[in-house]
Amino acid sequence: MSRILITSALPYINGIKHLGNLAGSMLPADVWARFKRGQGHDVLYICATDEHGTPAELAAAAAGQDVRTYCDEQHQIQKQAGAAFNLSFDWFGRSSSDANRRLTQHFARVLEANGLMEERVDRMIYSVDDGRFLPDRYVEGTCPHCGHVGARGDQCDNCGRLLDPTDLIDPYSAVSGSRNLEVRDTRHLYLLQAGMADRIRAWVDSKDWSSLAKSIAYKHLDEGLIDRGMTRDLKWGVPVVGPDGGPRPGMEGKVFYVWFDAPIEYIAATEEWAEAKGGDWRSWWRTDEGADDVRYVQFMGKDNVAFHTVSFPATILGSEEPWKTVDTLKAFNWLNWYGGKFSTSQKRGVFMDQALELLPADYWRWHLTAYGPEGSDAAFTWEQFQSTTNKDLADVLGNFVNRIVKFAESKMDGVVPDGGAAGDLEARLEADLRAGIAEATEAFEALEFRKAAQAIRAVWVLGNEYLQVAAPWTALKTDRDAAAVGVRTGLNLVALFARLAAPIMPETATRIAASVGATDLSWPSADEPLLDVLPRGRPVTAQGVLFAKIEDAQVAEWSERFGGAS
Repeated sequence: MSRILITSALPYINGIKHLGNLAGSMLPADVWARFKRGQGHDVLYICATDEHGTPAELAAAAAGQDVRTYCDEQHQIQKQAGAAFNLSFDWFGRSSSDANRRLTQHFARVLEANGLMEERVDRMIYSVDDGRFLPDRYVEGTCPHCGHVGARGDQCDNCGRLLDPTDLIDPYSAVSGSRNLEVRDTRHLYLLQAGMADRIRAWVDSKDWSSLAKSIAYKHLDEGLIDRGMTRDLKWGVPVVGPDGGPRPGMEGKVFYVWFDAPIEYIAATEEWAEAKGGDWRSWWRTDEGADDVRYVQFMGKDNVAFHTVSFPATILGSEEPWKTVDTLKAFNWLNWYGGKFSTSQKRGVFMDQALELLPADYWRWHLTAYGPEGSDAAFTWEQFQSTTNKDLADVLGNFVNRIVKFAESKMDGVVPDGGAAGDLEARLEADLRAGIAEATEAFEALEFRKAAQAIRAVWVLGNEYLQVAAPWTALKTDRDAAAVGVRTGLNLVALFARLAAPIMPETATRIAASVGATDLSWPSADEPLLDVLPRGRPVTAQGVLFAKIEDAQVAEWSERFGGAS
């Protein structure tokens, strides 16, 4: 048994997340956590709300709330949304926690002691009309690299370049829209990343990551790392302190900025978990206290890769302390909405809470895993969602389970039948099943979720093909023993299919297993028996329709409500 630490990118606090956020970090992390737990490994899956920074202040102001109250409410909303999607976090923390404040301030002190942090006088944008300095996201304008209008002061979402507010062309205040801006002097702390470029490159070189993750890391390294401002003129965040832990002269009213403190929350949330559950967080994060045997895997969308492959490593490595660094980084592309972006203001796209008003979580979990934005950007469309749901879930899986269980109820006294002996047909089936399970296992191990899902679907197809040939409903007319073999094999396939579905569709997997009285949802190993596991004579009970087909009328209704093909 291995110890595996899993983190997914922290969802930002300003509102419920859309399906793209789910598909690009939290869901695949959960699927993989369930897969590894199903193999018997000791898994710790950590996530949290990312609560500091400019958007939190802006969103709170728009809601007419103080920022703490706003974040308290939004954290609960996001926690409940994750639970509704059956995301199996071992802990879902908050970057505004006391633990994160202490750790963030600790890292700042040791980085300064190691010569990697210094005070500088910045020329920053000041809004005369707002009466304040405007940190990164409080400033918007035109990107100087690609010409995108509406680029933020920290990053252009169009070309992905990291920016400073003073880089923007025609800047304006995101608070008021005012263009009455001046550039004034203000003091800030900088993380001296540029001097760590060679060390970070060597660290990236040593990692066996996906090509997407590595290409983004090398892009930023090749462009040249810059020293990055790590404090901002904000009221909400981790307060800046001096080397002695007290107030830092000249830095009153400043906080550490979100890009610095948010990744530290991975560690802090583990500390929160330990305090709540009685665990030992240091054994997961400190290599001098047992974390050297932990495999650490991160999941995130491609927009977060730069921070996790440059800035957070600069913090961890620069501390010169024995912290665990990520072993595997799985990055995802964008899930688009009919080729465009999700947009709350334009009512384009489905968000997590809305999705569950339409269909149960497992419908979405299957589609976003089996057809997600893994190797490239993927476009969600209602038409594809309808097609894949109806074919994969209703026709292939749901129909198989209902057909064989109902037949056993009506023709085999409602139990796993005795009688007859497996033959060549079952032997060939078992060999094919083992090959399919091995393919799915290999894909999961490689963090290739679309391949894993398609391999699982192919195993479900094997079950349907077997029933077509064995045809117990026909055999029953002349040979009850032969029919019993076919039904018994089919019911054992039901138990097996539940186990294969469990990482992706945990709720439905439980229902499928219950139909044959099974409770084992572990991932099948390479050499265990598959087709004669259920006790003969065990009662079976159909669970009703597992997956209702999506009708054209529903697609039309949802397209009108949420947007569709234009």
